[in-house]
Amino acid sequence: MEQEYVQKLLSTAATVAATAMLVRSIAYDYIPNDIHRYLSSHLHNLSKLFSSRFTIVIEEFQGLSKNQMFDAAEVYLGTITSSSVQRVRVGKDENEKSLVVTLDRNEEIVDVFENIQMNWSLVCTQVEPSNCRNQNRSDLNATLRSEVRSYELSFHKRHKDKVLSSYLPYILRRAKSIRDECKTVKLHTVIEYGSCWDPNAVNLNHPMTFKTLAMDSELKKELMEDLNNFLNGKEYYKRIGKAWKRGYLLYGPPGTGKSSLIAAMANYLNFDIYDLDLSEVKSNTDLRLLLLSTPNRSILVIEDIDCSIKLENRENENDHNTGNNKMTLSGLLNFIDGLWSCCGDERVIIFTTNYKEQLDPALLRPGRMDVHICMSYCTPSVFKHLALNHLGLCHHGLFQQIERLIEDVKVTPAEVAGELMRNKDTEASLQGLLNFLQNKMNEGDKVISNNI
Repeated sequence: MEQEYVQKLLSTAATVAATAMLVRSIAYDYIPNDIHRYLSSHLHNLSKLFSSRFTIVIEEFQGLSKNQMFDAAEVYLGTITSSSVQRVRVGKDENEKSLVVTLDRNEEIVDVFENIQMNWSLVCTQVEPSNCRNQNRSDLNATLRSEVRSYELSFHKRHKDKVLSSYLPYILRRAKSIRDECKTVKLHTVIEYGSCWDPNAVNLNHPMTFKTLAMDSELKKELMEDLNNFLNGKEYYKRIGKAWKRGYLLYGPPGTGKSSLIAAMANYLNFDIYDLDLSEVKSNTDLRLLLLSTPNRSILVIEDIDCSIKLENRENENDHNTGNNKMTLSGLLNFIDGLWSCCGDERVIIFTTNYKEQLDPALLRPGRMDVHICMSYCTPSVFKHLALNHLGLCHHGLFQQIERLIEDVKVTPAEVAGELMRNKDTEASLQGLLNFLQNKMNEGDKVISNNI
């Protein structure tokens, strides 16, 4: 009897399904398209009216900038374990502290917050690859990817206010905490088009820290205090009405440790480095786009500002660039200290040069380059730090002779470090450095005598 009932039920269901398909087919064939779209729209609105669900869409990009909420959701959801998840992506760089877990495309996951069920899904739409420079500027970053991604968060609509006021801010805080625990500093560069940061950043494997940096101890202490004041200066910058940024100029001969200092600053702040080669930038517009797409808590580095690109004096710009959108000195000044520089917080800008005297004075004023750091030739105190790093020595019989020569000879910390690394034997290493310094002294005497 029960089996006969089940068969009748299945037969009735099949008849209903067939009838529905027939009606749908007739509707498509005989009902005009305008009426069909009208009915579909109203049926959709009617279904929404009776639906109890509310959905928030979190896109990966907001114009030219990464959506911080998307990044936070990606980090946060990677920490959730749920039986509803079928697929995840797992990766690990050799220098990262732990596995990086992210939701796979078109996968769903369930989270619970204050007894409220939250349904997350990662929606991915494939897009055709295209040339970055020919795209709408407002969609610039999205064109660098082969797919457009967004998270959809669905929940009962009566919890809308709590989700917006409590749940999403909680995710932002939690993601920040997770990132701080396992953050790996990354190095970003400009891609060939000159107006986009390459999305495939590499890990900065530079091991330099302020502890191992061979630098005058007092200068190092002052710099670390300045960085700490900057990190804790959010309310101060807001009170005085200035953008929360800090500019540093590192100047001195090649080999005096400018790149090592930048790495130490990045590792100390735990900020990513955005290395800007001005020769790759074609116009002031591209320069602004790069600034807008540089995230907060980052270090923007422009190395060899004196020779990386030829910037005309501001007086000549109107004569030579009329009707042209080439990159100019005025464009660079607005980039680092104009209205565009206010489109972000907690940024450090570092310029390096071998020849400070060749820079336009407009670049050097406070607000653009707030702190000028002279990276000089090796001093006795720097030598002692290098000897401690490379040989583990605080004192040695040859130190006094080496220090006297270092005071009289122009030798860079890189040269001293190179000599100390030539031999693993302590005595031989120091004797080799002493011979090197004596040879430089003698060569210097020959140069002087030849010029007389």
